[in-house]
This record gives sequence, structure tokens and C-alpha cells, in this order.
Amino acid sequence: MLNPKEIARQYLKTWFLLDLLSSLPLDYIYLILHDNENFTQFVHAGRALRFLRFVKLLSLIRLLRLSRLVRYVSEWEEFINLASKFIGIFNLVLLLLLLGHWNACLQFLIPMLHDYPVESWVAKGKLQNAYWFDQYTWALFKAMSHMLTIGYGRYPPTSLSEAWVTVISMVTGATGYALFVGHAAALIQSFDCSKRLYREKFKQVDEYMAYRKLPRGLRKRIASYYEHRYQGKMFNENEILNELSECLKEVNIILFLL
Repeated sequence: MLNPKEIARQYLKTWFLLDLLSSLPLDYIYLILHDNENFTQFVHAGRALRFLRFVKLLSLIRLLRLSRLVRYVSEWEEFINLASKFIGIFNLVLLLLLLGHWNACLQFLIPMLHDYPVESWVAKGKLQNAYWFDQYTWALFKAMSHMLTIGYGRYPPTSLSEAWVTVISMVTGATGYALFVGHAAALIQSFDCSKRLYREKFKQVDEYMAYRKLPRGLRKRIASYYEHRYQGKMFNENEILNELSECLKEVNIILFLL
């Protein structure tokens, strides 16, 4: 899609509303309205608590924008000179950090919606009015403790809602860890596939020479032959060239090899 009007129309149908809401400076709007006398009276009324909760919940929409980074990473491969294997590792790390960030926000959101009960971990840690970085640090520590199944953080869950959040955190962390290990193992196996094939091939040759009990001098000559012929890598050049179109074989490959 290259038409600017079509791009704008598609953007209006998808991400525009979320971007608009998440870009609103809600904290500054609250500070400006706080100087208004009518708003001050409203704050002291019973509706103030519900309003403040709604404002804070709207600010959580910003979290949805972080998920767009995952979509952008795959597009960066086309514009930066970086091997796809490193992009794959970066994708996995970014996904785990994103899950941990969302989980940390959820850990703090539950006590906040219940007005910070005395038995909650936020109240026990006296974090209700603490600096935002301190709140986020302890929330992230609690979330990562759950996700990595190494504990409950500073305090165990004391309510039903916190218990359910803990269960969700553990399941999410275990699933994410399993996916990370699986993808990491697949990525490691895909690193320099031709070199891996060469090692497997030479291992077979080495086992064959040991089975036939060849002299040490002959073994060295055979190993040197494989090293000079394949140079630590193994390609089926005929198969690769046969899969190309005639134009590519004649113009771009064969002429270059000659």
C-alpha cells in the first residue's frame, strides 16, 4: 500500500484511536484542572475516587503501543545490515521484557483498584505515595519473581485477586520461559548451518577412520583434504544452482563464479 490516502484511512480504522488516547497528557490535564475551584470541590466529593481511577486506567492504554515494537522489529531486518539470527534473539528478549512490564503494571493495578488494603503488598511496603520509580521497581521485582517461579517477591498474596494475579503470572512466565528456551535452541541450531553440516560430516569420517583403524598419518591427510576442500563449510552447490531460474544462473551466478 503506497497511496497516502489509503494509508491514512487504514490508520484511522486501526491504531488512531489508541494512539490518540494514549498520547493525551492526562497527568498535566489533572494538574491544570486541580487549580480550578469547581474541580477542587469535585475532588473532595465521593466521585473523585472513581474519576482518578478512570484517569489512571486510561493511562494504561499506553501499554498497547509497546506491542507495536514487536511488529516493527521484523521490518527492521530489511533496512539494517544485521543477521536475522540476532533479530530473532532480540525478538525473544523484547517479548519477555514486554510480558514482564505488563505483569508489573498488573501487580500494582490490583491493589490500587482496591484502595491499597492494609494487607496488600503495596501497603506493607509503604509504596502508596512513593516515587514512581520505586513503585515500578518493586512491582517489576514481584512480577519477575512470579514469572521465574523463584518466589512471591517481598510479600505473598493476601487476597483472592492477588492470588489469581500470581497464578496468571506464574503460568505466563512458565509459558514464556518454555517458548524462549525452545526458540533459543532452534536459533542456536540454525547458526551457520553449513558449518554444522561440515562438523557432522567430518565426525562421520572420523568415526569411519577409527573403525577402520587407519594410520595416524593417513588420518591427518584425510582431515587436511576435507579442511581444504570444504574450508569448514559444506554446501550442495549443484542443488542450489539447479533451484535458481535460468536468468539468475546464467547472469548472476555462473558469470560471477567464472
